[in-house]
Amino acid sequence: MKTAQKSMIQAFHDEAWKLEDVLTTFTPAEWDLPTPCEPWTVRDLVGHLTVVISWLPAMLTDPAPSRAEVSAAAYYRPDDRFSPQTDQARVALARAKAAAHATPPDLVEDFAATWRLAHALCAAEPAPRVVRTRHGDAMLLADFLLTRLVELTLHGLDLAAALARTPWPTPHAARAVEHLLLGGASRPDGWDRATFLRKATGRLPLTPAETRALTDRNITWLALG
Repeated sequence: MKTAQKSMIQAFHDEAWKLEDVLTTFTPAEWDLPTPCEPWTVRDLVGHLTVVISWLPAMLTDPAPSRAEVSAAAYYRPDDRFSPQTDQARVALARAKAAAHATPPDLVEDFAATWRLAHALCAAEPAPRVVRTRHGDAMLLADFLLTRLVELTLHGLDLAAALARTPWPTPHAARAVEHLLLGGASRPDGWDRATFLRKATGRLPLTPAETRALTDRNITWLALG
């Protein structure tokens, strides 16, 4: 039977590989388009995704905590990690990463090398592996990888919106993020998965009736930067 850790490693691989493939199709002009994640451009947002994946190798090198204390949902609690000051630092890191590369292909190459290294290191870890995040949380590696799927999947939706393209989330990753938000509940009738993810994370507006429908399903509202 596949463990939760192996399942998340596979989902991470699939979603990162898909994004890498899509990034190679962006035109030079598209890299400078604004995204729904102000103030980031497409280039900045790809820099951000590279940064958030790059935390993994050091986390796997550090000693493992004795036990996990924070779930994937609790990782998104509204504390200092999503404060205005932290958001400013997050934007600065993303822009620095993007600016470090002279051309978009260089940034794509960095993204590819970063996620491939992280994937290889995660695949070599025994289950259940516990890691400590840069915020100090002791988490199962499977749960932390789920937070990386949140980043890749939701920001993939943002990139698709910026470029007016059809969203490309891979089924495994999108299901994992949906389950994080809804548990075993079903999404509202008439919503495809991409629409649900956008509405449940503030990327599309919710009517009062839609908000009640999600609340009735005991949705986990994530604090997002």
